[in-house]
Amino acid sequence: MNQPIHVRQASAKSRTSCQYCSLSNLCLPLALDSSEMNRLDDVVNRDHIINRGEQVFTQNAPFRSCFAVKSGAIKTSVVTESGEEQITGFFMPGDLVGLDSMSDDTHASSAKALERTSVCEIPVDQLEKLVHIMPGLQHHILHLMSQEIRNSHQLSVLLSKNTAEERIAALLLSLSTRFYRRKLSPTHFNLPMARNDIANFLGLAVETVSRVFTRFQNQGLIRARGRDIELVNIEALQAMALGNAQA
Repeated sequence: MNQPIHVRQASAKSRTSCQYCSLSNLCLPLALDSSEMNRLDDVVNRDHIINRGEQVFTQNAPFRSCFAVKSGAIKTSVVTESGEEQITGFFMPGDLVGLDSMSDDTHASSAKALERTSVCEIPVDQLEKLVHIMPGLQHHILHLMSQEIRNSHQLSVLLSKNTAEERIAALLLSLSTRFYRRKLSPTHFNLPMARNDIANFLGLAVETVSRVFTRFQNQGLIRARGRDIELVNIEALQAMALGNAQA
């Protein structure tokens, strides 16, 4: 298994305090007042640059830090008992990576950059100290962890759907919602992941994913050029994604 790379830190000029970060409404600072924000600023290591394909951390490595995605995208995965990689999640700007290991001494999964990515590193020992003196931060951490659990449940439901169309429609709608929360277009965006990653995540063959995208395009549901996606008929996609749940 590849070892995690040594992340490179961007120039001091590019570093931005948590207080002024455009993603603060999605990340840890959401829970803090200005004085608490200053304490968090003192422990966060900002703007580490990770190139596409490089590891942020690896499964079973010592758990020392969480990482907030500032730009780019990260996928997490686990190695199954049969030795195969199973992708467990995709993380975008404002997301925290590594929360699934908060109760352990080692990372429960591996994390790899899908593109050139900037992250802010939050040492766990420092975060635990802040949680004890900042009730708002503690509450927010619990909220983020509950989101992790909910996302896992949603993935289980997604993978239990009967058709590839339902799974892919649900994924596109999930990405749409996440882009909207980041004040980006919910209907026109670039997929951060390749088709083979989508297939792995959804438990499908790559050829099936490609056929469904072509079918959606022929039906007027989307326009697709490589990773550039436009959702043309969101209502139809929503009906498709909910079809199995309503059955």
